[in-house]
Amino acid sequence: MELKKTQTKAFSNLIASIVLLAFELWAWIQSGKIKTAKNAAVQPSTFPRIMIIGMTIFTVVLLIQSIIKLSSMKAGDPLAAKAESLNFIKDKGVLSALIVILLCCVYVYFFKSLGYVVVSALLSGIVMWMIGLRKPAPLLLVSTLVPLGVWLVFYKFLSVNIPMGVLQFLRDLVDKI
Repeated sequence: MELKKTQTKAFSNLIASIVLLAFELWAWIQSGKIKTAKNAAVQPSTFPRIMIIGMTIFTVVLLIQSIIKLSSMKAGDPLAAKAESLNFIKDKGVLSALIVILLCCVYVYFFKSLGYVVVSALLSGIVMWMIGLRKPAPLLLVSTLVPLGVWLVFYKFLSVNIPMGVLQFLRDLVDKI
């Protein structure tokens, strides 16, 4: 039984790349709305835009690869196989991905009020637990020290003012040093 090209992994990659390009365009427009910082060497929109450019490069590669594969697809090609279902009831990986997307939305919602370090520590801790890292010491150390270190680099060395929320006292402490 031969599959239709619209049921293959190559076609699903094509659709995914088109959706991602639309998302990346939206993200670029949104990053342009970020307030600029006076006398800052690096603007707050710089890092998101670098990430968007990187994502766009890989998305365009996927789009081109998908178009080429669809035009010259052979029966034994791995991308000619039937595309996987996105049914989250049957596939725990899809359910986990949906949970992470929901957590990212919650992350954005609480970013300003709780601050970067708190929401990043919570998100990374939950994701680390979801992927199977359940030893308390590494989970707590990595999920708290990495966001703290990243905040310190951005705040002290790159002059990017990231919201600290409930940990505002840490910023004040660092400013005294």
